[in-house]
Amino acid sequence: MKKIQYKWLALSATSLGTLLGVMTGTALLIALPNVAEGLKAPMIIIIWVLMSYMLATTVLVPSIGRVADMIGRKRLFVLGAAVFTIASLFAGMSQNGIELLVVRIIQSVGGSLMMANGTAIVTDAFPKGELGMALGVNGLIVAVGSAIGPIIGGILTVAIGWRWIFYMNVPLGALVTVWAWIQIKDIAPIPKGEKFDWFGAISFTSGLFFLLYALTEGGFGGWTSPIVITFFVLAAILIPLFVYTESKVKYPMLDLRLFKSRILFFAYSSDLINGLARGALMFLLIFYLLGIKNMDPFTASIYLIPFAAAMMVMAPISGRLADRHGSRMLSSLGLLISGIGLLGYSLFTRVDMSMFEIVLWGTIMGFGSGMFNSPNISTIMGLVPPERRGIAGSTRTMLMNAGSVISIAMAFAILSSGLTPQAMDALFIGAQIGGKGIFVDTFISDLRFAFFLSFIISIGAAVISYMRGPTPIWKDASLESNKTSKANAR
Repeated sequence: MKKIQYKWLALSATSLGTLLGVMTGTALLIALPNVAEGLKAPMIIIIWVLMSYMLATTVLVPSIGRVADMIGRKRLFVLGAAVFTIASLFAGMSQNGIELLVVRIIQSVGGSLMMANGTAIVTDAFPKGELGMALGVNGLIVAVGSAIGPIIGGILTVAIGWRWIFYMNVPLGALVTVWAWIQIKDIAPIPKGEKFDWFGAISFTSGLFFLLYALTEGGFGGWTSPIVITFFVLAAILIPLFVYTESKVKYPMLDLRLFKSRILFFAYSSDLINGLARGALMFLLIFYLLGIKNMDPFTASIYLIPFAAAMMVMAPISGRLADRHGSRMLSSLGLLISGIGLLGYSLFTRVDMSMFEIVLWGTIMGFGSGMFNSPNISTIMGLVPPERRGIAGSTRTMLMNAGSVISIAMAFAILSSGLTPQAMDALFIGAQIGGKGIFVDTFISDLRFAFFLSFIISIGAAVISYMRGPTPIWKDASLESNKTSKANAR
């Protein structure tokens, strides 16, 4: 029997980790109202159960990516899978909202360890001429997790309870941990004599946390809160200090040269703005389907599938096309198509919106997202040297997640501006609100505005993406393939 090449084994291990993380997140998203009801927790605590994971991973992945470049990626990825698995067990056993929030933060550490290393492991294993295809497969896995997560979450929540969303991760996480330990190798060169930039890591992590927390809490609780103002001030001090010191140290935590390349700068920027544009999409749709359409979690999950299915189809195709023709046009066109889907939701969302319309605009959004992601990731990872792939991939993840965190905070601020806290809580758990529907009408109006704002941001992301200029078409695929084959054979 012909021996399976290492690149495919590496891709299988990282894909399983990606599937686990994405599937859990989307499954939990569909079950949030049931979690709130089951734990007797206020809506804001349950929203933070979702947001804390995103916030923590955004803050942690750059430092983890830098550590991985220094000591190797395998052990960190395996550790991440193990932490994620153990935390899942305790999450399922949580007795109140605060307990679940704390465990989710611990779980985010495991997720960060996997996210910070998965893309770099794949990039190490594949030659440049096949990188778009490989990352397209990763995009396919993200789409699969997005598609089956809500279904699994809906079935488990309705049939045996939301806790099994976490319990199901225990055997799956154990499988990912063992498989990654057996199959992943550290084949990228590890720099000798480099030191970890502790001051840079602390100032960056703290500054980014203060900024994102202030933006999130401002959206949830108001911009004049003393803690919001204080955190903005701290971020305004720490982030410029970080940028200044990183230009002076020999071994910086974040290599700022990544942003000096025109192509990388605009590719990273389009990732951030795309996160801003569509980060809140699933959140808004679930609010609408559960609260306005009064669906149970399983039924609501069915209407989220077209988005993921379209992304699933397009991600590997766009990845392969990017290998041959570059990413500029594909990524930019993908963002424009996503914008059309958002515009459709903005114009046609209403209380009696048909299921066909929900599916149509979701499908267009998914098609555009799949077209954007794989080429853009391939561009970033293909342009950096092997010893910087950990921090390059982590920076992309950080920017994308930061955009998503801010997007959800903005959406929540828009929706809550026209409703009382009691009405928001009632809407969240699907209870009757507004005797004459005034709260529903206000909610729909704010929902359409949120989608329209996302549409404008998506168009801006498309412009930024196009400004990167032509992407290099790799001519050395055969040479790279030979090098990788030798490494695979070891």
